Amino acid sequence: MTNSAPRKPLFDLIRRILGRPFRQSEVDVIDCVLDGEKDCFQDTVTPVTPPSSIGADGIALIKQFEGCAKRRADGLIEAYPDPGTGDDPWTIGWGATGADRFNGGRIARGTVWTKAQCDARLDEDLARYAKEVAQALGDVPTTQAQFDALVSFHYNTGAIGKATLTRKHRAGDHAGAAREFDRWCYAGGRVLKGLARRRAAESALYRGG
Repeated sequence: MTNSAPRKPLFDLIRRILGRPFRQSEVDVIDCVLDGEKDCFQDTVTPVTPPSSIGADGIALIKQFEGCAKRRADGLIEAYPDPGTGDDPWTIGWGATGADRFNGGRIARGTVWTKAQCDARLDEDLARYAKEVAQALGDVPTTQAQFDALVSFHYNTGAIGKATLTRKHRAGDHAGAAREFDRWCYAGGRVLKGLARRRAAESALYRGG
């Protein structure tokens, strides 16, 4: 028997709890339950919750675009300036910036690491960025490919917590989220070809998920 009570207040409450708009499949299930029907969940798909760590495809993408650049003749890796500003932030190894836990201080002109130190810092950063992406997404259904693309994006921009891209993904607007990658290809106020190529690769990986 159909429940004739107004449903909008209930839907509004659930929407506030979720913190995002409903997906049509969720509306259908709630309507089914309120209508007193049976087997309301038999045709639903089990949500894919965010992975807890980046996968092989995401690591490969990050390594492809970060590179372990500025290898010297003695095999050591030295820091290089930001391509957009020609100065800070200085980067070393697989895109590492900020604190230099091997030598103390911050990564800057003259900072030098071994290849093993670059790899160790990459492992630490990947774990940290993956954790931050997982926290930003919450329990929103996310495939491994989507997660990998978002970790690569966050690794490069640090913007997973504020980007419109994240909000669209959380709302289930995957097509809209995929288009947002292209907005993040600027450095020093101009489009960088390297960033444009990276965003295109991340978007392609995200769509593949």
